[in-house]
Amino acid sequence: MFIKKSTRRSMIDKRVIDKRDRGGAKSWTAGSRRRIVLLASGCLLGCLITLRAGMANAAPPVSAAGQPATSLQVVHWWTSASERKSVDVLATRLAEDNIQWRDMAIPGGAGLGASKVLKSMVLAGKAPEATQLNGIVFGEWADLGLLLELDDVAAPGNWQKLLFPTVWSLVRNRGHVVAAPLGIHRINNLFYNKKVFDRLGLAAPKTWPEFERAAEKLRQAGVTPLAQSSEAWQVATLFETLVLAESGPAYYRSLFVDLNPAAFGDARMTHALKRLRALKEWMPQPLRERPWPDMTRQLADGEAAMFVMGDWAKGELLAWGLNTDQDFSCAAVPGTADYHLYSVDTLAMFAGDYSHQPAQEKLAQLIMSQPVQSAYNQVKGAISVWRAPDLSKMDSCARASWSAFSKGSAFQAPSLVHRMAADETAKDAIVAEVHRYFVDDKMGESDIQRKLASIARSLSKTGKQE
Repeated sequence: MFIKKSTRRSMIDKRVIDKRDRGGAKSWTAGSRRRIVLLASGCLLGCLITLRAGMANAAPPVSAAGQPATSLQVVHWWTSASERKSVDVLATRLAEDNIQWRDMAIPGGAGLGASKVLKSMVLAGKAPEATQLNGIVFGEWADLGLLLELDDVAAPGNWQKLLFPTVWSLVRNRGHVVAAPLGIHRINNLFYNKKVFDRLGLAAPKTWPEFERAAEKLRQAGVTPLAQSSEAWQVATLFETLVLAESGPAYYRSLFVDLNPAAFGDARMTHALKRLRALKEWMPQPLRERPWPDMTRQLADGEAAMFVMGDWAKGELLAWGLNTDQDFSCAAVPGTADYHLYSVDTLAMFAGDYSHQPAQEKLAQLIMSQPVQSAYNQVKGAISVWRAPDLSKMDSCARASWSAFSKGSAFQAPSLVHRMAADETAKDAIVAEVHRYFVDDKMGESDIQRKLASIARSLSKTGKQE
């Protein structure tokens, strides 16, 4: 029986004890305490205000028949038009099993706000029943014994056979399934306004010289060639696609997965940095920090002709009533046609109050069902995590994404910015330096490369010490 303790440490100790009873525990060490404090550091006042407001406004769980229903509180950062529709897919299907989805959407691109709110909730002993946890970060939570193991759902559901090997590996920690995968996003997309391109007689650029020729023609026609925000994570998202374009997945992994200090001094990194700065010529002037849906709107309205972004931007375009290959289309960022820079949407379930476990397991089961996989990803702009989905229900952008990802790990690159490659400390440090280089034209390539190499060395030493 789960008993909520009054202190933060007792709350965490109790969760680990409960998990040990289920046969999946490890001892609560000083290092574990240190990691949970690090996980929880830096929560902003604004996040706490949002959290309290969300809890105050939450409706009591009631079924369609007016009877009390089982409910699951879900923390996530799906707040745009298409993202809200994808949440509706999940909530509606869950309601059919008399389980209410108690929504707790936290604004903020790349999940920055949601991450801080979640850490505060856990330390306060008020962990949600489910949360969006993308990438390797849920391994950190699982190591603390805080996540519900989903083996009893995954095994009978034959997840290992259904999932792409990369996704199967991603959702497992120390031999146990600890997250339910929703969809796979491709990030190295070059979206373009097809009507603008057709009017000017342009084709999607496959090389950088072709990109520059198209950009010049667009500028002469009074159209901003490339939509871009100065927001740090958006700048870094563009940059990681340029690194992939210059190098391919093997070198990309040596940088952002292995954190090899020597790799940051490579000429391929220099070329990617120079490309990032050179692209500023084709971006809106002056550059402003704007949310990604605003930049997607510029593309939709023809104010800008191209946009490099994950295919959640496609979901947004579809939500606004635009049509693939009529109003807009997509190509790979030049130099990346064979590759898939990926991010995987996942939901993890918090352990502790096991009265919610049946509903949590039902949610995981529904997420992996074919109807939910199809409906969710069509709205979200992603592709199914199933290795053999129904391709007839995919548009040209989704089929290109599936084709690239299905080539296997040699053609896949895990996104740094979207938590697939490195932990939060490494991600935040690298993103900050790339953003500083982008906004400060006085900073040279050698300067940032030395700083990035220093960061990699520092993190490697820290990791060895722990």
